[in-house]
Amino acid sequence: MKEIYADNAATTKMREEVIIEMKKFYSVEYGNPSSFHYRGLEAKRAVENARKKVAEILNCKEDEIVFTGGGTESINFALKGIAFANREKGMHIITSKIEHPAVLNSCKWLEKQGFEVSYIDVDENGIVKLDELKNNIREDTILISMMSANNEIGVIQPIGEIGKIARDKEIYFHTDACQIAGALDIDVSKLRVDLLTLNGSKIYGPKGIGILYIKQGTNIEPLIHGGGQERGLRGGTENVPAIVGFAKALELAQDERLKGNERLIKLRDKLIDSLLKIKDTKLNGHRTNRLPNNVNISFFDIEGESILLHLNEKEIYASTGSACSSHNLEPSHVLLAIGLSHDIAHGSIRFSLGRDIKEEDIEYIIEIMHKIVENLRKISPVKIKGGLK
Repeated sequence: MKEIYADNAATTKMREEVIIEMKKFYSVEYGNPSSFHYRGLEAKRAVENARKKVAEILNCKEDEIVFTGGGTESINFALKGIAFANREKGMHIITSKIEHPAVLNSCKWLEKQGFEVSYIDVDENGIVKLDELKNNIREDTILISMMSANNEIGVIQPIGEIGKIARDKEIYFHTDACQIAGALDIDVSKLRVDLLTLNGSKIYGPKGIGILYIKQGTNIEPLIHGGGQERGLRGGTENVPAIVGFAKALELAQDERLKGNERLIKLRDKLIDSLLKIKDTKLNGHRTNRLPNNVNISFFDIEGESILLHLNEKEIYASTGSACSSHNLEPSHVLLAIGLSHDIAHGSIRFSLGRDIKEEDIEYIIEIMHKIVENLRKISPVKIKGGLK
């Protein structure tokens, strides 16, 4: 049996079309975009063509796109840049309890700088409580940051509604949209966002590249200072191959979105339905309002890490949660936020399907998972009582 990669929420394999697009910018068109000779001008043209392509997909102006070194940098730029540029207006920020660590840790750092942060609850399905959001808005609230879809449980948030709430109160609104590119519409006018984060590694593009959409007129401080690149908003010589690769990957992802979603939803639902036939299991996140490729299930009485080790032996690659916090042995903050006990949260596995996965791969995962769970429960010293909080 070939290896089965089901950890696409962590990172994706770069597409061959993207590699081909990038290649010449390593060895032929290798100039610095800030140089005024032929090689430099060719590189600059490539960057601007990529920016134009991204802007068309997001339905925004070209000068509203800033290329960054990835999703984490873009998130830090959005939160810290807005906070420090607008602190005279207010020092209150709102986010949710299930955000990516890049958001949560940026917020914790801002709290040390004197800012106040309200962390909004989600319901048992992982959806942000809009009434609580509204009740936490204050006169000094300057920013709301909510992810478009959760990287662990795949739940899709009502971003358009949140955007309307923020716009009505004249509060800047940022969304981490890294998980939805290639799955959902990323038209910024429909989402009603002022700032939006994307990265390359989630769309079969290169790692170490991302963008921050910044709506025209947004008051924001640069995070990285340098030679004035990206209109003075992000210093440093542009990573031309990665920028070109990102734009190509995003274009392909959006072009193939609808057809790909239809296929993935069928595979996702087959995997969910079959795994839930195992006794004492629980699907985490909303059953249907979730990303087409996300399956997150808790298996009572066993540790998720043990399941992963056995899957790895069978060359099935999955995850227990966010790759960005996988070094942490604490249970997922996302699963605790939706009401799971520590024991059940520790027994969770995330399968995030991708463009290469086939129906026979899903059938093999199902077969192996049934055997793994049965065998681990026979030797498990853990017996869960009650389960949920």
